[in-house]
Amino acid sequence: MNKRRRLTGVVKSNKMTKTVIVEVSRTYQHPLYHKVVRSTKAYKAHDELGCNVGDEVVIVESAPISATVRWNVEKVIKVEVRQEGVESTSEAIEEVEELIEAEAVAEEVEESTETEEAAKEVEESTETEEVAEAVEVELEEEEAA
Repeated sequence: MNKRRRLTGVVKSNKMTKTVIVEVSRTYQHPLYHKVVRSTKAYKAHDELGCNVGDEVVIVESAPISATVRWNVEKVIKVEVRQEGVESTSEAIEEVEELIEAEAVAEEVEESTETEEAAKEVEESTETEEVAEAVEVELEEEEAA
């Protein structure tokens, strides 16, 4: 492995052609106050892999590619699965809950129609049984007479 710096971050934008903006977060202890400080910095990186927003990637130093791009995307660590047109996770959760509720309602409707059909079949079968019994009774009476 070479001595180039490697940073891990999350892709924040992929709107440019073959370039992504990667946000790298780091935590460190303040030298005087000893408080944990979180800082983030955005790097423009050349992307041949086709990263999407939300992917966790490793970027590596490179020779200047353009006026602002000095990094390459080396590999994708974690792929973010996103739905089309959904901006936040809360919206995605709401959509999934709505789909689950709609499926439950559809199942209830199917069950109710199935029970209605079963009830109709039972009624029809009992009616045919009653008719068959009545015919048998009439035949027995005719034979007896």
